[in-house]
Amino acid sequence: MKNLYRSSSDKMLGGVCGGIGAYLGIDSTFVRIFFVVLTMAEGIGIWVYLLLWLLLPTEEHARGTNLNPASGAEELASRAREMGDELREAVSHPNPQSTMFIGVALLLMGFIFLLDNLNISWMSWFHFGVLWPVLLIAAGILLLIRYTRGE
Repeated sequence: MKNLYRSSSDKMLGGVCGGIGAYLGIDSTFVRIFFVVLTMAEGIGIWVYLLLWLLLPTEEHARGTNLNPASGAEELASRAREMGDELREAVSHPNPQSTMFIGVALLLMGFIFLLDNLNISWMSWFHFGVLWPVLLIAAGILLLIRYTRGE
């Protein structure tokens, strides 16, 4: 049985996307893109990511190699301190991939917002009410294609 955890090897910030990708058997890049899309939907992706970062155990803890018996409140406080330490480490020594990923995400978000605000008549179909379902359908199709190919 697979456990859901934060990855220590495939991480850009907290390892949440790497752990979810490993749990689902998909590339963690798809999970990161999903969180970017969720973030563009009124910022909910940031809150979901932070909540998962706080609640999911690390890979070592999930495998039982770093067990620390503590009460629920003590464990949550410990994870919050650990999250702060990891955030400070990620900011002071950023992963080169995360810089590139964040840059691409910012460019895409800026481009989408620009197109949405230009009010070009032939692009009247292009608004967030249409864009989000199209992106979700495209992501679902890509995942199903990868699944049927056995990737």
